[in-house]
This record gives sequence, C-alpha cells and structure tokens, in this order.
Amino acid sequence: MENSAASLIGMGLSAAGFAGSGVGLGYLFGKTIEAVARQPGAEPKLTKYLWIGVAFVEAIALYGLVIAFIIMGKS
Repeated sequence: MENSAASLIGMGLSAAGFAGSGVGLGYLFGKTIEAVARQPGAEPKLTKYLWIGVAFVEAIALYGLVIAFIIMGKS
C-alpha cells in the first residue's frame, strides 16, 4: 500500500471519533432529559454536570480532528 493511501485510511479512522462523539452527546442529553423529567428539582445540579460531560465528549472529537490534520500534514 502506498503512503498516500495509508494516510487517507488513517485520516478516515481518526475521524471516526466524530461518530463516537455524536453517540456520546445523544446519550448525555437523553439521560439528562430523563433525569429532569423524573426529578425536576435537580435540574440546576444536573445541568452543571451535563455541560462538564459535554466538554469532555467534545474534547474526544477535537482530538480526532487534530490527529487527522497531523496525518494530513505528514502525507
């Protein structure tokens, strides 16, 4: 396999982190909505933890993007 083909495959695989990030965000928001529906008084505390979780999940997507750009720069 040529270097250019391998780098394109590597970029695609590193971009797969976006799919995981999308699933993670859907899970976070879905479970937060369920929890608020069950116990509305806990919404401020849950919202704080929700945004902390969103930051961590989005960091995974950004790491995948950075790795894809690094691979693109080396090819």
